[in-house]
Amino acid sequence: MAKKRKSKTCLVEAYARAVVDGKVIAGKLVKLACQRHLNDLVNGKARGLIWDADAARHAIAFFSHLRHSTGEWANQPFQLQPWQAFVIGSLYGWKRVDGLRRFRTAYVEVARKNGKSVMLAGTALYALVADGELGSHVYAAATTRDQARIIFGEAERMVDASPALRARVTRTVNNLAVVPTSSWFRPLSADASKMDGLNVHFAAVDEVHEHPNAEIIQKLNTATGARRQPLIFEITTAGHDRQSICRQHHEFSVKVLESTVPAEASDSWFAYIATIDASDDWTNPAVWIKANPSLGVTVKVEDLKRQVDEAREMPAQQNAIRRLRLNEWTEQATRWIDMGVWTDGSEQFDEEDLIGRTCYGGLDLARVNDLSSLALVFPPEKPDEKVKVIWRHWCPSEDILRRARRDRAPYTVWRDHGFLIATEGNTTDFQFIQAEILELATSLQPNM
Repeated sequence: MAKKRKSKTCLVEAYARAVVDGKVIAGKLVKLACQRHLNDLVNGKARGLIWDADAARHAIAFFSHLRHSTGEWANQPFQLQPWQAFVIGSLYGWKRVDGLRRFRTAYVEVARKNGKSVMLAGTALYALVADGELGSHVYAAATTRDQARIIFGEAERMVDASPALRARVTRTVNNLAVVPTSSWFRPLSADASKMDGLNVHFAAVDEVHEHPNAEIIQKLNTATGARRQPLIFEITTAGHDRQSICRQHHEFSVKVLESTVPAEASDSWFAYIATIDASDDWTNPAVWIKANPSLGVTVKVEDLKRQVDEAREMPAQQNAIRRLRLNEWTEQATRWIDMGVWTDGSEQFDEEDLIGRTCYGGLDLARVNDLSSLALVFPPEKPDEKVKVIWRHWCPSEDILRRARRDRAPYTVWRDHGFLIATEGNTTDFQFIQAEILELATSLQPNM
């Protein structure tokens, strides 16, 4: 009697099931990404989606031929962490009924030091030499050439360390080429004049949160139109600019994971976001693995603990640590005061309650390029009372849209909600502001 062949373990499904079953600690969004994979194994065929486990294994196995080039892992074989195998396997294992790959955009958001950049460099090399694409044009794209060379340089060192790759890849200045297939891998800066006419098969976009606008990613997307199965692979940590292209892609990824966008818009978009959950205490070591799936391997627990302990006592460091090491989106780059303390210390009050109270005012006037603002500060009159402040902000109405584009800030929303007062014209109307201040002062005077 013939022996039954043992089925090969699918690392992608194994990771997904371990996360969903709670055997691997993960945040809500990673759980949703894993559940999405399991759901599609059951229901995807009805939407024209096919799971090719062999293709997933092929892509994952490629990394075993690579070697790390720096740090304590230098010269050691690249062994994908389970979360990385899930990402790589998902990108190359999911296909459409026509045999072409399903995913055309991948958005991966994970805290620093988890091996994002080396994974991106390895995936770019796979696209160059092992993806079966003739004339594969691969790019490492960033806002500057130096930034783009971080990924490209890592790929160069991987080629140097691998005899198999050295035999296939020809290395010249800023170029890795596979001559028989007319394929190349090059770093690409944000110089718009050099991005026209591209024919992109694969683009590696690192640290998307540093991109000042959407121009680079938009140009890369429009440059994939002639390809059968292009892939834009974006990797980043969380940012603080809520109007950035990174935030737009973060929010769309959340919608994809939460299944709140139609399948026709989401089926080609892969999302993996590792972050602590909103209800988590960021100082609790038990939750750090949610944002750091490589915790204990590339992320050192002792080092992370030291940085968190320091940030707990130094509010100015909190945003940087929570954003870069715990992958939380913050409201600004640095923090002068803990926002929890600020929120706990605030309370609603009626301006009429301040009539007749001692008041100190501060006024900042700007003619064109800045807001004009007034702060009226009312010191406490009782032992347990808090300081109360009345704010007024003014901006020329004809300048609001320009400011919104320039600053990437929702000036129109602030205006519509009454947080910002629009004055007529394109310069500050000082007479209007003076009249409003006098009216406010009168309203706070006690009735005689």
